[in-house]
Amino acid sequence: MAQKKTKTNAERILESAGVSYVPHEFDGRDGKADAGEIAGQLGVPAACVFKTLVTETERHEAFVFVVPADGELDLKKAARTAGVKSLAMLPLARLFPLTGYRHGGCSPLGMARKFPTFIDVSAREHERIFVSAGRIGLNLEVDPQALARAVPAEFADLRRAH
Repeated sequence: MAQKKTKTNAERILESAGVSYVPHEFDGRDGKADAGEIAGQLGVPAACVFKTLVTETERHEAFVFVVPADGELDLKKAARTAGVKSLAMLPLARLFPLTGYRHGGCSPLGMARKFPTFIDVSAREHERIFVSAGRIGLNLEVDPQALARAVPAEFADLRRAH
């Protein structure tokens, strides 16, 4: 008899918000797959797979940014968007205690606490994007507008220009 998969908090949040999504499993056993590698495993462009990054101010206020795998978060743009002087990436040792998620499985949905969250505007160029389901090895394919409503999050220009 097949074992029933336990839904993640992210999946439960989307379901309770009436948002349709498609779960996609990938090989995340080593916990080191970056969003670009995940895109390759899922067979989709890296521009459709989004990573969830947690930042903080000097006073330890946290902000969450969701950016495409083929881009980098511009911390100056992110700080302006968040209305703060400056931001730094949250140290990995503080990720789980603050969010309830481990590195490689951090979802913009269902964190231990709600933080101001922003999604890169490029997400609106896609009918569906992929974000972590809150567990290493599982991504959710979802409409970006519906994701923004469920989180809740705002869209902003967050990527570093190359």
